[in-house]
Amino acid sequence: MHHDQASYLRWQMDRRNGARQAKTICVVSGKGGVGKTNFAVNFALELTKQKKRVLVFDLDVGMGNVDLLLGRNAKKTIIDMFRPGESIHDIIEIGPHQLHYIAGGSGLNELFKMDSARKDYFLKQMEEVTFRFDYIIFDIGAGIHADSLFFILAADECIVITTPEPTSITDAYSVIKHILQQNTSIPIRFVLNRAVTKKHGEKVVKQFQQVVKKFLQIDIRCIGMLPDDKTVSQSVMRQVPFTIAAEKSSAAKAVKEIASAFVADAKEYDKSRTASFIQRLKRFFSEE
Repeated sequence: MHHDQASYLRWQMDRRNGARQAKTICVVSGKGGVGKTNFAVNFALELTKQKKRVLVFDLDVGMGNVDLLLGRNAKKTIIDMFRPGESIHDIIEIGPHQLHYIAGGSGLNELFKMDSARKDYFLKQMEEVTFRFDYIIFDIGAGIHADSLFFILAADECIVITTPEPTSITDAYSVIKHILQQNTSIPIRFVLNRAVTKKHGEKVVKQFQQVVKKFLQIDIRCIGMLPDDKTVSQSVMRQVPFTIAAEKSSAAKAVKEIASAFVADAKEYDKSRTASFIQRLKRFFSEE
């Protein structure tokens, strides 16, 4: 049996010592191709540079590529956790700057078709890792699906990624609307990616906020804009995160600012949710 006994003992100790559970963040988008996974990976890396323990969980069914963006070839995926003798500790890989990640897999949709015994096992495993990290970032597939909705609604916070393109803005609005129809209390923020100019980006952000306020009756905060930077696509081709390959690029600086601000005002958003991520996930699983 390959269970990581040391990690399990650490979990038990952390629980007894009253350690805080990780803050869970779902990164979502209304459509594919807006840079959602790239943002999630580089945002996570910037958090690790601030001495935060971070786990990225690839839940993008059919398009899981967190490991590729990190320039790694994951030996195991989330599906392996359900094989005899395996645990969640066995499938966690370590990338640059001690960033931990769990790779998605072609059979990831099996994760969402679990019987009650497997759900109980999954929840127990998830609870163990929540005491090991400061942040757990779920990279959710584009759009809203019934399966991934459990994680979105259970998370402590949701970050929506969009670009200035009208179709992307429309899809981002639809995602936010759908989430709020299910749960009006979840904190939602957004990032505008590929802003051609700062002025145009600020105009798009303001217009989007006004529409959301008018029709959904919430004030949605933009936590940052990423410029349309050619070093990003170059980094993707090289399979090296742009915050590492081009640390001084405008895109890398923007992500660094977002991460710094995110950590600085975390307490404000921590107040809004009472039950823990695991408690909420259990409730959604039981209601299925």
